[in-house]
Amino acid sequence: MSYIGNQPLSSAFLTDTFSGNNSTTAFTMTVAPANTSSCIVAVTGVLQDPSTYSVSGTTLTFSAAPPTGTSNISVRYLGIPASGVTTTAYRTVTDATATAGQTTFSIPSYTVGYVDVFRNGVRLPAADYTATSGTTVVLSNGCTAGDTVTTVSFFVSSVLNAIQQYNGSSTNQTLTSPTMTSPALGTPASGVMTNVTSVPAAQLTGAQAIPKSTLPTGSVLQVVNASTSSQVSTASSAYLDTGLTATITPTSATSKILVVVDQSGVYADGNNNTGVDLFIYRGATQLAKIGGRVAGDKASGVSMSIGSVTSNYLDSPATTSATTYKTQFLAGSGTNSAYVQVYSALSTITLMEIAA
Repeated sequence: MSYIGNQPLSSAFLTDTFSGNNSTTAFTMTVAPANTSSCIVAVTGVLQDPSTYSVSGTTLTFSAAPPTGTSNISVRYLGIPASGVTTTAYRTVTDATATAGQTTFSIPSYTVGYVDVFRNGVRLPAADYTATSGTTVVLSNGCTAGDTVTTVSFFVSSVLNAIQQYNGSSTNQTLTSPTMTSPALGTPASGVMTNVTSVPAAQLTGAQAIPKSTLPTGSVLQVVNASTSSQVSTASSAYLDTGLTATITPTSATSKILVVVDQSGVYADGNNNTGVDLFIYRGATQLAKIGGRVAGDKASGVSMSIGSVTSNYLDSPATTSATTYKTQFLAGSGTNSAYVQVYSALSTITLMEIAA
């Protein structure tokens, strides 16, 4: 069935049935209707005029006993009083006998602006008394001993935040100033809600920011990339920076850092023993050897270039401080020079923070 707007919600009226025995006039209902007009009573299929029965709390009383029959009495409730609501007296009348010169009278709590004052049966205009405290009324002129001062005070409440209930749940309702304790929705001041397990796609409009801490394990939280094409060489077996370096600041101490290195322009001068050894470092800590005697084991006097050495390493730095990764190299087993970024070849390093 097609409809305009929200889907209509419906539920069956609550109904009680009783069996008459031609003698019982009082029957106990499951709920207490507000009055006889809040229920429809039928006996043997015939609707009964409200004047033929009365309701008091959960007791339905007929003026004459219904005839004998099985489930021949039906009571359908059109409306019942709200349950779990504290009843408040909204109109209170207070009489007081004044003493000579008395001006102040204490009365039950009232909403300012909603109180009437009578002196000896005559209603006083607002200019003749002050009622601003919510608990007292002060007359402008003192009373004569024996005067009767009557106040009619009103307590005003609001139902702006009332939520209609449909079959035990509430949907498509608006709360103007709500405080919800279960489930906890977090603090709404910044527009951030927690403990939300799903949001309809239609509700995601405009730019949205998803906290990184809520992303699942394996998510890429950030990416840092750096490169260099500056040629570096060495003829020593001592470790030397290649110039390829990048720094990342993890958002969580439990995050992993995936280090991806493409070391280009790896070259060794002519000597049958000279090769290039390559390493990945985190700060001063060596993490992995990614190349051993690269471009080595060649004929004497022959130079060799192998282009690029590509490798990746998954690290666990266990910190949220800025962390630097780099590569180093050395000339292994020889006296001639080893090079990286020879002829200005471009080397790159990529750091990816992975949620753990």
